[in-house]
Amino acid sequence: MSDYIARATAADGQIRAFAVTARDMAEEARARHNTSPVATAALGRLMSAGAMMGIMMKGEDDLLTLQIQCDGPIGGLTVTADSHGGVKGYVSHPEVMLPPNSRGKLDVGGALGSGTLSVIKDLGLKEPYVGQTELQTGEIAEDLTYYFANSEQTPSAVGLGVLMERDNTVRRAGGFIIQLMPEVEDTIIDRLERKLSEIHSVTTYLDRGFTPEQLLTEILGEFDVEFLERTDTRFYCNCSRGRVEKALLSVGRKGLNEMIQDGKPVEVKCHFCNTPYEFSVEDLKEIVRRSK
Repeated sequence: MSDYIARATAADGQIRAFAVTARDMAEEARARHNTSPVATAALGRLMSAGAMMGIMMKGEDDLLTLQIQCDGPIGGLTVTADSHGGVKGYVSHPEVMLPPNSRGKLDVGGALGSGTLSVIKDLGLKEPYVGQTELQTGEIAEDLTYYFANSEQTPSAVGLGVLMERDNTVRRAGGFIIQLMPEVEDTIIDRLERKLSEIHSVTTYLDRGFTPEQLLTEILGEFDVEFLERTDTRFYCNCSRGRVEKALLSVGRKGLNEMIQDGKPVEVKCHFCNTPYEFSVEDLKEIVRRSK
């Protein structure tokens, strides 16, 4: 089953919901960055959330960035998503290893520790929208639930999960975001809270092979859930040699001339996809000439 996002409404439009299956995306990120199991889980969760939040945006060129800055050994995470299902991301310390937490699960909260979650939306305006909240648990789903309620005033329930194989590849990844719309009836809120308290963890449903539609039906079936559309999602990085050249220009002519004097080719890797770009001494000289 390839990765995709299902979007739905329920309770006559009083609830909107998204669910994603993101195994291939999380596995490609793991392979590109050679992440440890706990780093894979953290990045897979944040990318799943990014995929769903990305398609909430309306504009063709809108971009969403989810950034976690933290004092835990993982160092931080960054995920960028567009409005078409393209997602990319990386962690600062992909090699981080931790023992399981008290429940025998990958200790994502311990890897992150304390810090902040920033949500940056570039909607083509003069300045991007930036919302920021403190991490609540470091488990990412709870942190996003808190963000939605406090920064966007949208009561939400977020569930995210990543399951690993014994060989440390990704077995399952995905999650859901369920949000209450303005003017929702109190009875709907009460029923939804009761239902959410009864459901199992996301990984339980992922392990059983639930599709996004089955996951939302499990949670919202009693609210007459109606599926609206399905959007493919994937790991996608738009880096190019030209973009990396611009990054090299930011080093400044002095820095570039020092590289030239070293007399060795320079390899620059994209943060998001780890693709290497090599620049010879002659390439660097040409960049300096063009910068005049």
